[in-house]
Amino acid sequence: MTAITSPIGAEMLDEPGGPDWLVQTALREIGLANALLGGRAAAAWGLDRLLDQLHPVPDRPLTLLDLGAGCGDIARHLVRRAARRGVRILPVALDRHRVAGRLCRAGGLSSVVADVWDLPVATRSVDLVVASQLLHHFSRPAAGGLVRMFDRIARLGVVVADLRRAWIAQAGIWAASMALGFHGVTRQDGITSVRRGFTPAELDALLGSAGIRCRVTRRPGYRVVAAWRASHAHG
Repeated sequence: MTAITSPIGAEMLDEPGGPDWLVQTALREIGLANALLGGRAAAAWGLDRLLDQLHPVPDRPLTLLDLGAGCGDIARHLVRRAARRGVRILPVALDRHRVAGRLCRAGGLSSVVADVWDLPVATRSVDLVVASQLLHHFSRPAAGGLVRMFDRIARLGVVVADLRRAWIAQAGIWAASMALGFHGVTRQDGITSVRRGFTPAELDALLGSAGIRCRVTRRPGYRVVAAWRASHAHG
């Protein structure tokens, strides 16, 4: 993410060189925050909307690439969510941190350690692409480029879920992280993440700049979600 990260602050996980113990602590705490504060639910809501559009065949598994997967909690949650609909998902978790790769594999996921700008993924090579709380790490022009990339590599559809910027969300993540005993780095990174987040109008404009037309929806926990069929999947 070097040179194209968001101009609003910096987070420890923006770069791959953090101490392994601290990266592991932060990723596990982020996973817990996702479970309690709406991150998993937002991504799952987006997956539901996408599956509603795709009407997948029950006996054909769908491949899913989770970009910026962290500890793999989102990918595992989406597998369980789809299974309730009789849809089998084969997830692959991708993150630039070696520690994340180890955590994902320990959780039973196939895992790839790579930078999002150097994906070992071909055009239309996976059915679904999920980017949860990833885009806010980048400048808006860079994020637009990523959206185009997501749309290109997805055979069927894309889910983007991110943080909705609001002062009350900053206060909420600070209070929640204190109550949960999170490490100070995780707490500060969480506040920075919210400051880097999107309003619905901003995410809509970002998607539009990438040629994507779909509804951006507010979800609980100060989240914004967009889910769309890949451009080449229409027709």
